[in-house]
Amino acid sequence: MNLLPRQRSIAARLTWMNFLVSGIALMLVYVSLLAYNLYSFRESAIESLSSEAQIIGANSGSAITFDDPSSAETALSALSHSNDVVAAAIYTQGGVKFAQYPANGTVNLEPRPLPNAETLAYWGSGADVVIGSRIVLQGKPIGTVYLSAHLQAMRRRALRYSAIAGATLALCLGVAMLVGSVFRRILAQPLVAFAQTARLVSRYRDYSLRFTPGQSYDELSSLTEAFNEMLSEIQQRDKALETAKAELELRVEERTAQLQAANRELEAFSYTVAHDLRGPLQTISNVCFLIQATEQGEPSEERSSMLEQLRSSVTSMSHMINDLLDLSRSTSAPLHRKPVDLSHMASSILESLSETTPNRHVETIIEPKCQVNADPGLMQIVLQNLLRNSWKFTGRRDVARIEFGCTHRGKASVFFVRDNGAGFDQGYADRLFKPFQRLHASSEFPGIGIGLATVRRILTRHGGSVWAEGEIDAGATFFFTLDSFTSPLVEPSMSGPHRL
Repeated sequence: MNLLPRQRSIAARLTWMNFLVSGIALMLVYVSLLAYNLYSFRESAIESLSSEAQIIGANSGSAITFDDPSSAETALSALSHSNDVVAAAIYTQGGVKFAQYPANGTVNLEPRPLPNAETLAYWGSGADVVIGSRIVLQGKPIGTVYLSAHLQAMRRRALRYSAIAGATLALCLGVAMLVGSVFRRILAQPLVAFAQTARLVSRYRDYSLRFTPGQSYDELSSLTEAFNEMLSEIQQRDKALETAKAELELRVEERTAQLQAANRELEAFSYTVAHDLRGPLQTISNVCFLIQATEQGEPSEERSSMLEQLRSSVTSMSHMINDLLDLSRSTSAPLHRKPVDLSHMASSILESLSETTPNRHVETIIEPKCQVNADPGLMQIVLQNLLRNSWKFTGRRDVARIEFGCTHRGKASVFFVRDNGAGFDQGYADRLFKPFQRLHASSEFPGIGIGLATVRRILTRHGGSVWAEGEIDAGATFFFTLDSFTSPLVEPSMSGPHRL
């Protein structure tokens, strides 16, 4: 049981505690005084009744000696002046009732043995008490007188004390409430004002506010000083944060401007590479073709070999330029998401690769209707790089195999390109996607090592990721995912994977 009220204010709780403590203290004082007073009154009444019993016993000694019950009853009748005595009786030493009061015997008072050598004893509890007194004549006990009393005066006194205590309690509690309300205004109002200031600071984030108490208290002054110091420190930190934020925004703007300028320079460089370098390379390639076409007679083997090397170098240079342009586009070109059929795109790329080397036997497996929402141009670059890698690294297989499809890992859809080519050491898989990092010598497999780096940048811009699994001379599998904006829309096909 919760004795405290449900008010949340400290002032209300203090008032209630003052009221409760004062009431409990007054009740304890009242109970203590009443118990002591009743005990004293009872002891005094027992002493008075004992005296009356001794007087009646002294007046009844001769009546017992001469066997005169009427004289004994006359002595007992003197008890009619007592408001507390209910009944009385005189018994002989043999335990025979000799006389009683009242004489009609409406109350039967049984004898009780007195302790040995005792001439006076009493029994009972509370307001009911029985007094026993020996009747001694010439030093010899001849009988016992018993008085039964109900101390009505003690009950009346208890009622008077209760009334006085109740009035005193009500008066004291009223005074306590009055004093509590005064101290409540004096002590609680500054705390309420303090709490309101803290609430305003928290609500409006205005750390320039300060609390000034109307009156000076040691505890409240210490609390106010600590609170104001805390606000000052927070205000200084807030200003420092605002200054740092402004400086950071300025630096970000400057760095953004620098990056934008660098991107513009990169775009200008890409334009130069695309137009200024491709033109001369195409001219060199055309000249080689014209030389071979216009030769008279049987061409020499040495000249044909040199021209073929020249044309191969031009082609390699052209591929390198295209790879650099793709790497530039992977970070600078804007994204234009559209529905893209990756299966159709992969099929077109593999058909184009097969036309360039018609003498190769490559088994290609393409899962149909693998569709995503992504940038078509950038996804074309991704698949070109992955499929060209598989085509290149399966070049030494008599029967090569390249597969494109989609699988699921948990709730995510994962696309993959798998081949049975040269593979790689899994311990160096993290190097595959770094620019200009290669795991095979250029003499074995040509390239400059930026294709997979371009793939990672494009997929990262789409919110996805790419990783590889492989084993030396046992093929490799490249997996990639895309974010929720490019979630796969893979439709099941009854016909199974498509083979070229």
